[in-house]
Amino acid sequence: MRPDLSGVDPLELNLATRFSVGDMLTRSAQLFGARTAIVDPSGREVTYADLDAAAEACGRGLLGAGVERQEPVAFLLGNTWRFAATFFGCAKAGIVALPVNLMLAPDDIAWILTDSGTRTVVADQAFLPLLEQVLPEVPAVERVVVTGDGAPAEVAGRPVTAWDELAADSTPLRVLVEDRDTLHCLYTSGTTARPKGVLTSHLSVHVGALSSSLQVGHSRGEEFSISPIVLPLFHTTALDTLLLPLLMTGGTAVLPAGFEPEAFLDVVEQRRATHIMLLPMMYAAVLAAPSLPQRNLSSVRLCIYAMAPMPPERISAIAQAFPSAKVLLGSGQTECVPATVFQWPSHQETKAASWGPSVVTVDTRIMDPAGHLLPAGETGEIVYRGPHVMSGYWNNPAANTAAFAHGWLHSGDVGHLDDEGVVWFTDRVKDMVKTGGENVSSVEVERALLSSSEITEAAVIGVPDDRWGEAVTAVVVAADPQADAAALAERLVAHCRSTLGGFQVPKSVHVVQSLPKTATGKIQKADLRVQFRG
Repeated sequence: MRPDLSGVDPLELNLATRFSVGDMLTRSAQLFGARTAIVDPSGREVTYADLDAAAEACGRGLLGAGVERQEPVAFLLGNTWRFAATFFGCAKAGIVALPVNLMLAPDDIAWILTDSGTRTVVADQAFLPLLEQVLPEVPAVERVVVTGDGAPAEVAGRPVTAWDELAADSTPLRVLVEDRDTLHCLYTSGTTARPKGVLTSHLSVHVGALSSSLQVGHSRGEEFSISPIVLPLFHTTALDTLLLPLLMTGGTAVLPAGFEPEAFLDVVEQRRATHIMLLPMMYAAVLAAPSLPQRNLSSVRLCIYAMAPMPPERISAIAQAFPSAKVLLGSGQTECVPATVFQWPSHQETKAASWGPSVVTVDTRIMDPAGHLLPAGETGEIVYRGPHVMSGYWNNPAANTAAFAHGWLHSGDVGHLDDEGVVWFTDRVKDMVKTGGENVSSVEVERALLSSSEITEAAVIGVPDDRWGEAVTAVVVAADPQADAAALAERLVAHCRSTLGGFQVPKSVHVVQSLPKTATGKIQKADLRVQFRG
């Protein structure tokens, strides 16, 4: 059965029925107009009403400048309220937001702008020198929109428009936006090849934000959530999993100027934050802050971590520092709007090393190489189904064929499900170490290493070895920078022998000052394999 809509204007039908992320902010502004939506790094507090008006104006301005429906607009923007306004402006106008990873090399940024066919770039003034370097390699870029006062007349020969001038008319937009239109294109961090552009729809991100709100306990009313966001908004975790669920439910996002442990604790304490999300290395820095014992952090209800494992001792220390909070792991990937799996509070004590079960809107299974779903307890590739899943990779049909084989999104992660449906992550397919005929999970060895208080970070890789095929090799950062590297390496090997099987124990341990990471804190193991090969 279908209704006869021949007498209904298509735009009016779309406005009445759609599932657009741009409308998410409009609804919040209608209810919470005077409430603070974002606290900028400058300290400026931007209300929901002001943020929504700025987003409408930005979207209208981009359309007026010649940007077409579903055309990408690239962002070179830091974590500020204008990032949010530009993102929602694109969403309201049916334009594709393309936040650029600001930690990439200029060559990769030039490649992204070229691959995506970007004609318009919105940038903070701090990134104009980068654009001067990049744009000569990208002739397709026609215009640059610059935030702040005193913008130059041109950048690398392209005319410049001031963001405030572009976003001058806040009359609400009436533009057709379909649920499956692409909302954003996020290029994955390229550690072994060029980054891939992940296209994700309004529906996927909207459902993901609803799911995350439910998982973490955001309340949409008078007792709203307050959360400092220190991860970069150009990444799906900060944007889709942290910022959007907050703004959907009338919460307040505090955007500090970078991450520094004492300053972060100031924000948590003074703003009475309810939810925090940090990488494991950030939690380690917070726990080492001298002022921590004197802080009142009782407002925090949930401490989320991701990207890397944490030893049980650190999880216990976090729970002690934030006495009212649960410490839970959330997991996901750019191709399937995070979180896709999320621990329950009971897992804090019983299954802290797991990823937790699927969220309510994702079906997570285990598949063998032939495409057969495996029963509980058997190890294979983690695959996903549901509305969180991306629409596909941009300009990469071969990658799409592989990603959607057998009717599931293939994650590239190895793991198993237990009898309760909890996901246990073993390793990335490419990070499994094959040594002496055995498969070794780098994650399991890293977890054993990190249970030593003598190190703060660890990465385990396989390097070619004539005897073993691959030798299990550990690269660690010492807690004491003055520690004797050789003696520390011997102690760590002995420590691993007490908890791991003989084939899992590292054949060598290298002590370094720091580990190479992506902008979102993922250790770049490909770089380590090159560095320690032979």
